[in-house]
Amino acid sequence: MTDRTERAAVGDLELAYETFGDADAPPLVLIMGLATQMLAWEDEFCGLLAGHGFHVIRFDNRDIGLSSHLDEAGVPDLGALLGGQSTPAPPYTLVDMAEDTAGLLDALGVESAHIVGASMGGMIAQQLAIDHPGRVRSLTSIMSTPSREVGRTRPEATAALFLPQPTDPDSAAERSLQVYRVIGSPGYPLDESRVADVGRRSFLRGHDAAGVARQFAAILVSPDRTPGLRDLTIPTLVIHGEDDPLVEVDGGIATADAVPGARLVVVPGMGHNLPP
Repeated sequence: MTDRTERAAVGDLELAYETFGDADAPPLVLIMGLATQMLAWEDEFCGLLAGHGFHVIRFDNRDIGLSSHLDEAGVPDLGALLGGQSTPAPPYTLVDMAEDTAGLLDALGVESAHIVGASMGGMIAQQLAIDHPGRVRSLTSIMSTPSREVGRTRPEATAALFLPQPTDPDSAAERSLQVYRVIGSPGYPLDESRVADVGRRSFLRGHDAAGVARQFAAILVSPDRTPGLRDLTIPTLVIHGEDDPLVEVDGGIATADAVPGARLVVVPGMGHNLPP
């Protein structure tokens, strides 16, 4: 495959990104979730969006893939954070990750864009809309939640997230299959060759368990976005799988309930992935 990756300076960071479609078309930014590189926004999916008249931008969040990794920040104590302790504070929150997205728009000379986020990416998208509503033409929040208090994780999905880390591309492919057999969509066939391929390529692009832990810590310490969402006047679409074990469907319902006029689409048979 052709490497179409470009890089943009965003504050002290460098974000890796790729674009699809006509650069003069309305921009649409795709924000991916925890531990997941931009590769999870399938090329074909990005091409479909471009074919519908959008300039599609996908990127690696900080601490993942080819974007900057905050190695000097160390590994947060997730056990303490899960237990409710707030110190020592993680190096960043979802507010900072939303600012990364705004900074990427700045670097690309984009005043405003349609913003689409999946899972943690949906949380980032929500925060961006709250903090920079003038930069968000529309908000689409997929399999996400406004708060840790809703959209909780089933035990089997939690266990899948904490499977042993891969040590090579093949074990990364196998781990991806193990995870998505648990959290994927029971109503749709799992494209195992695709899942394995993304796992393999992601390992080669930049596997970083400490970076994933820092992203997870950012989720754990970020405040409830519900009050901010109530003030939005941005056209909003919320998509959630009815059978999502990682962020249960009440997370999507709560997101839609919070945003005035939001449209909620609950997809039967969909779990915590994007089946073709």
